[in-house]
Amino acid sequence: MGRSVEQIADWLAKLGLGQYAKVFADNDIDVSVLPHLRDKDLKDLGISLGHRRKIFAAINEGFAAVQPLAEADRAEEHVIQETPERRYVTVLFSDLVGSTALSTRLDPEDLRDVIAIYQRCVEETVRRFDGFVAKFLGDGVLVYFGYPEAHEDDPERAVRAGLELVAAVKGL
Repeated sequence: MGRSVEQIADWLAKLGLGQYAKVFADNDIDVSVLPHLRDKDLKDLGISLGHRRKIFAAINEGFAAVQPLAEADRAEEHVIQETPERRYVTVLFSDLVGSTALSTRLDPEDLRDVIAIYQRCVEETVRRFDGFVAKFLGDGVLVYFGYPEAHEDDPERAVRAGLELVAAVKGL
């Protein structure tokens, strides 16, 4: 941890904020923590608004000021960092057709039960195609294919899940 503390102290000194080196060290803030700092964190440490902005500007400059430190830190601690990757996500939105008309004919508790059954049906169907139910929006369901796990045929999986949903809902 000694080398990391020195790196942060040097970095802060380069920013003209060396007076905060002890505060960072006392709170175990090293290079790996910098990208995760929030304004409230620094404010709680007693760092003024102007100095917080300087720190965030240095961090947000693509880690230009931090990167040499991070590379040295990774080499020292043998930390393996995953490289970011671009993924395609296929989005499926399913909506219970006729639910508005149904809401005028059914008791609210009964409508809630109908929607719950529909949502369970969507979850089960989507799960079979390795989809991810992101959110329920009333009688609508937002589903991702390709997140959190990607497959080469995610668009096809989404279409197949959608077609199976149509058939399954008719059977409800």
